[in-house]
Amino acid sequence: VEVRIASLDDPSRALPGTEYYRVDLMDFANCIKVCQGMDYVFHLVGVKGSPAVIMKKAATVFVSHIRFNTNMMEAARICGVERYLYTSTVGVYSPAEVFYEDDVWKTFPSRNDWYAGWAKRMGELQAEAYKDEYGWDKVAIVRPANVYGSYDNFDPDNAMVIPSLIKRAIDGENPFVVWGDGSAIRDFIHAEDVARGMLIAIEKGLGKAINLGSGLGISIKEIVNIITRNMKTPPKVVWDTSRPSGDKKRVMDISRATAMGFKPRISIEQGIKEVMSWYQENKDVAKNRFNVFTPLEKET
Repeated sequence: VEVRIASLDDPSRALPGTEYYRVDLMDFANCIKVCQGMDYVFHLVGVKGSPAVIMKKAATVFVSHIRFNTNMMEAARICGVERYLYTSTVGVYSPAEVFYEDDVWKTFPSRNDWYAGWAKRMGELQAEAYKDEYGWDKVAIVRPANVYGSYDNFDPDNAMVIPSLIKRAIDGENPFVVWGDGSAIRDFIHAEDVARGMLIAIEKGLGKAINLGSGLGISIKEIVNIITRNMKTPPKVVWDTSRPSGDKKRVMDISRATAMGFKPRISIEQGIKEVMSWYQENKDVAKNRFNVFTPLEKET
């Protein structure tokens, strides 16, 4: 099996034995280059960050996703790839306690995910348009929940909740200040489980969007508790209730994925412990991840 990776990350992060292209996929010519000769294309590219930075950099988030979607899917179609996996997001959903795939087009995305949510919806619509006009029905669509794992973005200024909390705790922040009151409930899934779900989706799930999550809700308070109880010297936790907590509850219904044979294997406790160990041992590697927000923040 020949594996090709296209990314703006430092090449040191690529797995041995893979073909690595360090390219910007907002450029259509680059998309053609990386799709040529490939049987399967997994579209994982995107702009990911904390709710605060996503709202602050609304145009960056929206335009980047639109260009990624349009260029990559068009390149894959032109190059005649056998199957294409499009990674959408939990952000396409309207606020609800449980997210069901078929509810998306009945509502609007949450204001907390407004720009990314609409942009990712456009990628899903693009796949539908290709099927209607060209009969190209080779696209599988997955909507992952809150994904975490090794090699994540650990920058506390714009990272997602789990890597941000892990970095700040391990780096010694004390008191350990966390936004909100910890009551917000989210659905978290380890990156390895997402990868397994993607393989199932591209094999069995063409034509329908599929949720990939744990199907379980866990509070931010419990996430913090898992992190602190796995530290030799736990910090003092301070809840900053003047800060927003986001939507109260967001959990995936994973019935469709389960019917195809998907089942998450990594518990939240096991997953967080693994990521904590990885970060502790790989701080230098963590710094080599391309961060779209870093140069933008320096300019403001």
